[in-house]
Amino acid sequence: MKIPKRKLFLFIIFAYVAFSLYAAYNVFFSTKVISRVHRVVKKEAGPLGRARDGGAAPFLADEWNPWEDEQVEYNSDLNKKREAFKQHMVRIEKNKPKRFKVQIWGKAAIGLYLWEHILEGPLNPTDKVAQWREGELQSGKIDFSFYTGPAVVQGHVPMDMNSLVVVLNGREQQKVAYSTRWLEHVQTLVHSHTVSHVAVVLLGNEHCNNEWIGPYLKRNGGFVDLLFIVYDSPWVNDRDVFQWPLGVSTYRQFSMVRPSTEMITSNRPYLCNFLGTVYKNSSRETLMQILKQSGLEKDCITFAREKWLPQETAESQKRYQTALVQSELTLCPVGINTECYRIYEACSYGSVPVVEDALTPGTCAAGPSSPLRLLKAAGAPFIFISDWRELPVILERERGMSQEQRVDRRRRLLEWYATFRQQMKERFTEVIEENFFKSG
Repeated sequence: MKIPKRKLFLFIIFAYVAFSLYAAYNVFFSTKVISRVHRVVKKEAGPLGRARDGGAAPFLADEWNPWEDEQVEYNSDLNKKREAFKQHMVRIEKNKPKRFKVQIWGKAAIGLYLWEHILEGPLNPTDKVAQWREGELQSGKIDFSFYTGPAVVQGHVPMDMNSLVVVLNGREQQKVAYSTRWLEHVQTLVHSHTVSHVAVVLLGNEHCNNEWIGPYLKRNGGFVDLLFIVYDSPWVNDRDVFQWPLGVSTYRQFSMVRPSTEMITSNRPYLCNFLGTVYKNSSRETLMQILKQSGLEKDCITFAREKWLPQETAESQKRYQTALVQSELTLCPVGINTECYRIYEACSYGSVPVVEDALTPGTCAAGPSSPLRLLKAAGAPFIFISDWRELPVILERERGMSQEQRVDRRRRLLEWYATFRQQMKERFTEVIEENFFKSG
């Protein structure tokens, strides 16, 4: 039968449209994914089918991601990078210098010399008569914290570390009794395992009679690992007992002095000074007599009193510090001990100490470098004399010095004193690190 051309043409158009719609449906609406490599996943017998040997037909995977291999590789690389970074951080933490914590209780005035002058730590509040003052600093591998003031009492100091330094005064019997009570308190902390390491900085007796603290030393069965002691004690061995400088009179509010250009370069109107207590039948009496007999009183600032006073008035303190800054030399006759606050205070103002190099009565070490063996070992640029009758010659030599020579000497003295304090800071820190944390 002959098909009309019109019907044939319409049939071809209809077939073309139907095929086009079918193709579009498969491209845009079908959920099946045409893979580049058709994978067949064979599944062993399980709850949904039998084993292949049993005649069950294999089945296709539900879906296949053509980028699955790349995703697996990317995740693997990411995990490797994360692990490498983690190991890197572990190495950094392992190689990071380990830090230790040490607490200092300042229960004697020399604690302020240790903290402010040697360690150069801050104190808050700045009010010197505040009941409670504290500060923190870092030195070497140690983070120090410091507490001082009348309100720092037993059982009321925060203990967030197990290493402790206690600053005590053992100069006279009343001070010894007070210091003993603090040591007994620390002993209870050691027995309760609150504290593991203990050091004591001690203002020792001026005659070096310090037997009271002996039983507390670890070498004698006690708990004190380290002792830093003022004056030339025969106990000093640089193993567990170390000599410590007396420093300035912080109990008289002598503050840290920052050298200025004017202090170094100014014309000082006086050759020397001596303001202090003159004890009966002492070399201080001899000194005053020589100054008077030689007509040197006009060249030196002098002020003598017969009785020692523990505190200065604002006026006397100002007069004393003015004398230091206006004098080329500060005369330092022996008192109960050769080492005195005046030596360090003169250094603070660039006034050269003229030190009477004589041993005083007592049990202090009498070796070839005593007295003042700590300062001598540090190369102190002082003028040492054995008899005050040498003073007129010394002062005559002073008159012949040029201003340039005096300025240079002041600069060297101030630089030496700053270096000395830095050396004491490093020594203190290193000794504690070595003895407290050598296994840490």
